[in-house]
Amino acid sequence: MTGRHPTVFSLAHPATDVLGHLFPVAPLTPVTAVTPVTTGLLEIEGLRVSYRLAGKRRTVVEDIGLTVAPGEVVALVGSSGSGKSTIAQAILGLLPGTGRIESGAIRFEGEDILGWPDRRLSALRGARISLVPQDPAVSLNPVWTIGAQLAEMFRIHGQSGRIADGVPDLLARVGLPDPRDLAKRYPHELSGGMRQRVLIAIAIALHPRLIVADEPTSALDVTHQRRILDLIDDLRAADRTAMLLVTHDLGVARDRADRVVILKDGRIVEQGPAAEVLTRPRSPVARRLLADRACLALPQARAPRDATATPPGGEPDDAPDDAIVVDRLVHRFAGAPGAPALDGLSFRVRRGTTHALVGESGSGKTTTVRAVMGLLRPDGGRVLINGRDLSALKGRDLRLARRDIQLVYQNPYSSLDPRQTIGEIIGEPLRNFGLWPQQRQKIAEMTDRVRLPRDVLPRRPADLSGGQRQRVAIARALILSPGILVLDEAVSAQDVSVQAEILTLLEELQRDLGLTYLFVSHDLAVVRRISDSVSVLHRGVPVEAGPTALVFDHPVSPFTRELIDAIPGRRPPLRPGPVPAAPIPQEDSVS
Repeated sequence: MTGRHPTVFSLAHPATDVLGHLFPVAPLTPVTAVTPVTTGLLEIEGLRVSYRLAGKRRTVVEDIGLTVAPGEVVALVGSSGSGKSTIAQAILGLLPGTGRIESGAIRFEGEDILGWPDRRLSALRGARISLVPQDPAVSLNPVWTIGAQLAEMFRIHGQSGRIADGVPDLLARVGLPDPRDLAKRYPHELSGGMRQRVLIAIAIALHPRLIVADEPTSALDVTHQRRILDLIDDLRAADRTAMLLVTHDLGVARDRADRVVILKDGRIVEQGPAAEVLTRPRSPVARRLLADRACLALPQARAPRDATATPPGGEPDDAPDDAIVVDRLVHRFAGAPGAPALDGLSFRVRRGTTHALVGESGSGKTTTVRAVMGLLRPDGGRVLINGRDLSALKGRDLRLARRDIQLVYQNPYSSLDPRQTIGEIIGEPLRNFGLWPQQRQKIAEMTDRVRLPRDVLPRRPADLSGGQRQRVAIARALILSPGILVLDEAVSAQDVSVQAEILTLLEELQRDLGLTYLFVSHDLAVVRRISDSVSVLHRGVPVEAGPTALVFDHPVSPFTRELIDAIPGRRPPLRPGPVPAAPIPQEDSVS
């Protein structure tokens, strides 16, 4: 990768935003817009955007009208394909080559910027309008140091003289420790929360009037999410900066926004004060989003079943009906200083039940998954799958044992081979185990089982929505008829409507097939809905475990209480006016 850092100001490619059809909904009559009477810093009128798809132009955003006042937070909310990111890209002049603005006006500080050439827009971006992108893993240049990427902002806008002091000052302002040392590091040396803070530092470097934040915390656990959003609020209050917050999370919108704009299929169906829209929604879309978003009112735990979890420091008792037993698991990564990645974790999962692992990033959840799947040998303890210790198996025996435990990955966009058809992806495990005679029939049956139409089988992953891709991943995991599924953040990348659909599907599959789930998530509202028991991890140490309802309703550990308190949507709605300043918490560690 050479040249100027190409992605600091770019949004994610809009393909999923444009093509993500989730489910059929009756046509909606747009609701009359409710706009503030104050003069707008940003005013959009009649915006219409189209994309060239398969040689034809297709309108994806139609008749958009909204206003953002100075210092105001306006949330753009909608499911995948609703047009949120397309609107943000149009404001910043960052539509891809296939996109085109057909009509409308975008006025910023009273000037219509829609027809501005890219050179003039480049001077605007970063200085007066800035962007906090969604994914710091792809938005930061991996071969540039953090300091170099911050310095580029000053250099582009002719303020090179500010680099020496400005870079460490910005890193300190967003709450990062040892800013001069951190400026010398590369993105891969920082945790996800630290990388997100770097993106915020870039966005606020030149004190812009407006920040466009595109899903800035969707990949973070709830405590890091709250810290990042608190940080943005504090920095906004100091500079009286307005924000257009793109999000699919109504809990975040309720906590942070003054006004909410609800989108469906490229049109505004409702907008107004956040407290009004999110408590007395008028449109079917807003009502459906509210019904799907479990975090706005912490849901009741699922009906209790015969499920147990080993408390911290306890030892699990092996039982014939235990599908998974994790016993005093310890693991330390070679060369990693400090505490081990896992230190004394124990739990067991009864057949046909769901056990959840929750915790912040870096708490040891993924390490546990790898140990349970037999993908790493722990330094201490044991893992039993259906009574067999996978660490004692080798070769063919280990391969056969893995047939009964399958993994559903977090991101269906990267876990499916883009060159294979959907039929080939679902049937691949059958081919790997030489089960060719069953292939055609099993693929068709499994496609029906996960409620995908059979006409998707000859298509490729790029042709499917995010929810459809996750159904393909589940079908692939089930094709060998395993008894256990390990779901590693299986719904965290989805919007709320798709989350609700996938969770319902998982519950039906468990009921019909008697499946056992090990469910890893940072979304506690989702965990409360789907799990029977839960273990809470903090920096590799189990701090609490038990039946889900007991842990959520009567948490013992201060860390568990902090996780529950951080669930979006549980704060009182924001009132108009400046956000009070608060201490900025330090990030714990590098990854």
